[in-house]
Amino acid sequence: MKHRKERLENPSSAGKIKDMEKIIYHFSEASNISYFEPRFATPELGGVVWGVSEAAMYKYLLPRHCPRVTFRADAQTSAEDVQLFFGRSSVRCVVAIESCWLETVQRTKLYRYHLPADTFKLALEDERTQYYISHQPVTPLSVTCIHDLLKALIDFRVELRIMPSLWPLYDAVVNSTLAFSIIRMRNAQPRDLAGVSCTL
Repeated sequence: MKHRKERLENPSSAGKIKDMEKIIYHFSEASNISYFEPRFATPELGGVVWGVSEAAMYKYLLPRHCPRVTFRADAQTSAEDVQLFFGRSSVRCVVAIESCWLETVQRTKLYRYHLPADTFKLALEDERTQYYISHQPVTPLSVTCIHDLLKALIDFRVELRIMPSLWPLYDAVVNSTLAFSIIRMRNAQPRDLAGVSCTL
């Protein structure tokens, strides 16, 4: 997973969740998780339970292994990049996937686990990432099944882009001023085959 300013040098300095950010979610294709145990992430972070804010949940409304480029404009995004990446679009969040993943997206169900926020803190120094971690075991408060992922994305008012290849967009986004998260690109079609063949 690649995202803006992926800095982990001082994880202990990551802030606690602000009062306004009380909702933490974890997404899974498993329907029966009753307890989240911390799992090893990196030497700096150790064992953690991952969660995302409500504002960031659009990044995870896709099958777990689906490669995606997600980005949004914020106060740190230049006017030039807003025009380049959004044009006349009325949205400020985009999710891009490969066209060969569309059928998998259409048939996959996800389960959204609502987690208590009291033990979570920002995972990274940069708040633009919107990822949270807990070093303690977490028991979910509730779980909701999401049957239609495309509808969930539409309801979130993001722009979904379905592309033969993600690589040209990837190259542009990582060199921009956008806030972005790029997930599971190891599962994307190879650059030299992008748009030619599709093997899941």
